[in-house]
Amino acid sequence: MAISLYNTLSRSKERFEPIDPGNVRLYVCGPTVYDYAHIGNARPVVVFDVLYRLLRHVYGEGCVTYVRNITDVDDKIIEAARVSGEPIETITGRYSQVFHDDMAALGALPPDVEPRATAHVPEMIAMIERLIGKQHAYAAEGHVLFSVATMADYGRLSRHGRDELIAGARVEVAPYKRDPADFVLWKPSDEDQPGWESPWGYGRPGWHLECSAMSKKHLGETFDIHGGGQDLIFPHHENEIAQSTCAHDAPFVNLWMHNGYVTVDGEKMSKSLGNFHAVHDLLDRAPGEAIRLSLLTAQYRQPLDFSLDGLDRAKTALDRLYTALAGARDVAASDDSAAADPVVEALSDDLNTPKALAEMHALAGVLNRGSSTDERERAKAGLLFAGRLMGLMAHEPESWFKGAGGGDETVEVLIAERARARSERDFAEADRIRDELMSNHNVVVEDRPDGTSEWRRA
Repeated sequence: MAISLYNTLSRSKERFEPIDPGNVRLYVCGPTVYDYAHIGNARPVVVFDVLYRLLRHVYGEGCVTYVRNITDVDDKIIEAARVSGEPIETITGRYSQVFHDDMAALGALPPDVEPRATAHVPEMIAMIERLIGKQHAYAAEGHVLFSVATMADYGRLSRHGRDELIAGARVEVAPYKRDPADFVLWKPSDEDQPGWESPWGYGRPGWHLECSAMSKKHLGETFDIHGGGQDLIFPHHENEIAQSTCAHDAPFVNLWMHNGYVTVDGEKMSKSLGNFHAVHDLLDRAPGEAIRLSLLTAQYRQPLDFSLDGLDRAKTALDRLYTALAGARDVAASDDSAAADPVVEALSDDLNTPKALAEMHALAGVLNRGSSTDERERAKAGLLFAGRLMGLMAHEPESWFKGAGGGDETVEVLIAERARARSERDFAEADRIRDELMSNHNVVVEDRPDGTSEWRRA
């Protein structure tokens, strides 16, 4: 099946043609690990996880290489260490683990390779030396800077004008810069900052250089897809292109993909506004699958307005899908997943996740109301397959309704006490426990005709 994706570089949707169908290569910019990942950080993880799943489906699980880096040296990390008094390694280690745990809770598959910036400094130094040798970079006062004037089509990805290019340079205009738009490849570190010995003195790499060096090492000079948030188009991805194409005299990336911004209740997310949602905190309110689905309700290139009400609606939508599965316990899924073809087609059209979700609900409708066993068996197979492709419905229905992972100990004790009260015909006590379960634990108990009971989260 052909996949069409929107290429930020060409500003058009293109048929995806991998360089090597036996090794489709994808790079996505990962987290800077100094704080909890927020809902905006989670969107590209979820979006490109769906792309990764789709590519694996179309080309084969062993035919896709997905690289997502960890930035573990950065000015924000240095500042966090200064404020907290903790070693940098402690901070990056803690928040790397939290990031992994949180993204796993959102159903994201781990990348095939997860390089850390601090483990690739020799490759970064080698790339800088290559750029200097080709006269695309120069050393000045302990810094090394990329010379923007040496690249004729610099700015092609972002299509920024001269003033915007200057404003986007991450180092302030300084006397050692030949051009205000030149950006840093290497900068000096003092004794209290992390650094490495280099031909230009003790220092550390610039942020943009890190991804160029890591992607080259793990995916080669030219690869298929580079992804990230819209905020990274300029200057980060623009500068990656400059460094990599000028260092290797070869195309860098064939197709650029960027997800849209995330707002919260119609406003830009900000701790000062009190609308900052860390994934770590949201997981106390809702299952990871509900957070994931809420991030897939808008097509990835469009803005996404996140809200707690929207998160509740996502949970309700998942309840409907799981209810369809629960009602089909007696139906065996067929061996034919062709019923999921409309979902695959929707994702193959530039990751149209809203359409894919609508098709999943249509399959759930067939599973609920199908006129024949064969029809319901095909619908069940299609729904389960679509769930795997979307990273949803990974639980058994019973587990989902008990809290996506099982009931807590208190609920189980109360359920057992209620069962005992019913067996002793103490119906007043059984009703009291039922009310307590609902009011204190948001649990609904349903008594079956055969005398047994089932429970689920409301």
